Amino acid sequence: MARPRSNISERIRSAACERFLADGVDGASLRAIAAQAKTSIGMVYYYYPSKDELFFAVVDEAYAKLVADLALALAPERSVEERLRRFYERLGALSEAELRVLRLVATEILRSTERFERIAQRFQSGHIALIAQAVQQAFAQGTFAAGRHPLIAMVSLLSLAGFAQVAARFAGERLPFPSPPRGTELSAALVDVLLHGLSSPPAPKQS
Repeated sequence: MARPRSNISERIRSAACERFLADGVDGASLRAIAAQAKTSIGMVYYYYPSKDELFFAVVDEAYAKLVADLALALAPERSVEERLRRFYERLGALSEAELRVLRLVATEILRSTERFERIAQRFQSGHIALIAQAVQQAFAQGTFAAGRHPLIAMVSLLSLAGFAQVAARFAGERLPFPSPPRGTELSAALVDVLLHGLSSPPAPKQS
């Protein structure tokens, strides 16, 4: 008879994310994580040989799903404009769990050079590689002006991504402006600014 599937590793990662956010990776207690996960510290070490390995497992659980979704959004069979819109839409739909991991990464890369370097390597082979490929194809297809440097295009694309989506989601109603667009409308507006700039009138909405 097959043994029932265990969710111990998932419980450990969930508890670890909470404790890492509250206490930092270095300050978090593995015993507290084990207790919160309703397991033993021996089981924590069985699945994750060190606290850093547990931290990277927490990060990669969310990041691997995000990268898979971004790969679909940036699939080369679509037009560059549609790919960028889908990319922005996925970032705008970050789940609460993904946002918690994002906060954790932003905190820990400032505390540890080794964690920063390992996360940077993971990102370089993950979403950074996908975006770099999309930028190269945008130049090849003439969507981006040939005189621009690819780095400028990539930085512009990214700077309109996460911060704009997060600002609209969490601070939009507090700003002294009319309610900002959201979802598909916001993504289309960001792509329009990226491709045509702020000095040109916004593209008409598609019916």
